[in-house]
Amino acid sequence: MSDRSTHLGLADSEAISARAAELIVEQQTGEWGASDEAALAAWLAESSAHRIAYWKLEAAWDRTKRVAALKPVRRGARLAEMGRRVWPVLSRTAAAFALVCAGGAAAFYYSHRPPQEQTYATTVGGHETLALDDGSRIELNTDTSIRIAMTGKSRKVWLDRGEAYFDVRHDAARPFVVVAGNARVTDLGTKFTVRREEKRLNVSLIEGRAELENGEVGDNARSAVLKPGDVAVATRDTVAVTRKRDQVLKDALGWRRGVLVFEDTELSAAAQEFNRYNRKKVIVADTHTAHLRIGGTFPSTNVDAFADAAEAILGLHVRYRGNDIVISR
Repeated sequence: MSDRSTHLGLADSEAISARAAELIVEQQTGEWGASDEAALAAWLAESSAHRIAYWKLEAAWDRTKRVAALKPVRRGARLAEMGRRVWPVLSRTAAAFALVCAGGAAAFYYSHRPPQEQTYATTVGGHETLALDDGSRIELNTDTSIRIAMTGKSRKVWLDRGEAYFDVRHDAARPFVVVAGNARVTDLGTKFTVRREEKRLNVSLIEGRAELENGEVGDNARSAVLKPGDVAVATRDTVAVTRKRDQVLKDALGWRRGVLVFEDTELSAAAQEFNRYNRKKVIVADTHTAHLRIGGTFPSTNVDAFADAAEAILGLHVRYRGNDIVISR
């Protein structure tokens, strides 16, 4: 079978699209018969350009029908009956023109629509590792929720709550940006963690570089370029950067191994950290006890072991009250 689709000019393409639209419209009128079906088959067989134009507009028509189906329709009404009510209002030429426009608009929308976001979350005490198509990796800490949108030009992650570790495959043509509230972390070839709390954001840079911007996009945004060992704390109005020893950063990443590491840490702060990983909560009953200090490595989801250590090492009293553990003098 010969194919006359090569070297089509603009006028030819428009004429083919118009004819394809007319055929689709005619199919909806209720006057379509066996001879019309044979004529359509012959026209499609003439050229791949005919087939492509017809299939594109047919897909556009199908999407139009799906949109119409979302509107309230009298029970039992058939699409053919809807077509017989609608299409006589327009001339076939006008209807065909409308369909061509709809096909073009649909093609534009489907090629330019925003990327679909994918949501991932962990429960209290949970830990999940995500391998992205670009070679990057994200680890979610306890009670964390993120959304990811990837396109050919950008990679974007929204940290809605919790903490995540990012091992990013750098691609200057596709920036990797983590958004947390008004703060944005842009990868410059990086391994880093982002922890979102109620009134502040903590960013720890492990390897490479990253830029932290805090505030609305524009001249008023506060920013800092982070280097390995930098820990940034962003609040509503400030970005403060300090340097931490490698061991401190390693200890802070203990959650990736399922442990919490404390070094001369106030008991109240250690209890607060344990409470992120457990539904059984630790309550420090008084100010004196809260300021006592503790060190060691503990399984993050074994809060009873932490309470036992506080009792044995610090000589404190531990009692259970419902689902809480109360530590006092």
